[in-house]
Amino acid sequence: MRIIADDKIPFLRGVMEPYADIAYLPGAAISADDVRDADVLFTRTRTHCDASLLAGSRVRLIVTATIGYDHIDTDYCRRAGIRWVNAPGCNAASVRQYIAAALVTIVRQRGLRLADTTLGIIGVGHVGRGVADAAQALGMRVLLNDPPREEREGSDAFTSLDELLRQSDIVTCHTPLTADGPYPTRHLADARFFDRVKDGAAFINSSRGPVADSAALRDAVQSGRLAAFVLDTWEGEPDIDRTLLRNALIATPHIAGYSADGKANGTAVCVRTCSQMFSIDALADWFPPTLPAPPMPTDFALDATGRTDEEVFYEAVTHTYPIEADSARLKTSPETFERQRGDYWIRREFPCFRLRLTGASRRAEEGLRRLGFRVNL
Repeated sequence: MRIIADDKIPFLRGVMEPYADIAYLPGAAISADDVRDADVLFTRTRTHCDASLLAGSRVRLIVTATIGYDHIDTDYCRRAGIRWVNAPGCNAASVRQYIAAALVTIVRQRGLRLADTTLGIIGVGHVGRGVADAAQALGMRVLLNDPPREEREGSDAFTSLDELLRQSDIVTCHTPLTADGPYPTRHLADARFFDRVKDGAAFINSSRGPVADSAALRDAVQSGRLAAFVLDTWEGEPDIDRTLLRNALIATPHIAGYSADGKANGTAVCVRTCSQMFSIDALADWFPPTLPAPPMPTDFALDATGRTDEEVFYEAVTHTYPIEADSARLKTSPETFERQRGDYWIRREFPCFRLRLTGASRRAEEGLRRLGFRVNL
């Protein structure tokens, strides 16, 4: 068995070697010549898996270590008899952490109270559900919009897009990227979308870049309709819109899902799926034996005496993930977008952290526990 793997998939080296001939290549550079004699392709989002790459190859399986799969031509794969698998939910907790950091930063910058702030979530799959849970842990009111789920489950838990945009102080998108079907999401956030948002709202996109129309977003900011926006995903990556970059409250290089925990989950899907298909029993339940430690202390103290819940949540969340540092790096050096992704630092999720908490309100304590912190009083 021969495997071609994106060289930025972590924790993979040495795992498949006893069972396969495996080559590690930059994802964007993987060519038809590289895959011609391959049986399996392990990808991330930078390898476009279509006829131009796969025609004439012997590839039988593509596994992407990501939730999104818009880089895979699924129609072609079906016609060619190539099985493809993505990793739904693999980085949902990582995006949950990213959005929690974005929310506490927006609230801090704008002088809001979490309990008085409504978050509208568009797209309520694995990631959207996690974001809703985090926002509720922070004490926010949450509105959900997901037409496909509403169609299947009924309308009780969901809000129309018009009503969500009218009521929400912050709107965040967590949809897949689709161009057709009954609910296309390409340029979902277009001029009409931003015309309907609440005056002074904030907007977050960490789903796929083309979910938001860059020109419409620029206009919404210039007109004052939007008070702030956060972008992790961009149209035209890695050649991103410099005006949006300058004006964003937070701008990051498509790394919302890049916690070490989320990456490990994605790699495990690659290994386990391949092992299942090729009967490698020893790897059927594989997961990295250890994950690396982050650069900040995983055991830390927070004295909340005399501090607001907003201040407590901000300090705790941004201790685990200093999102403004990621933003500063991209704003300073946008030409290194891909390098910042590829060489991303070791970020660990909330359950990795033990918090010695004193003087906090009951609401803050319960919220931090719900986020996933191991809280000691």
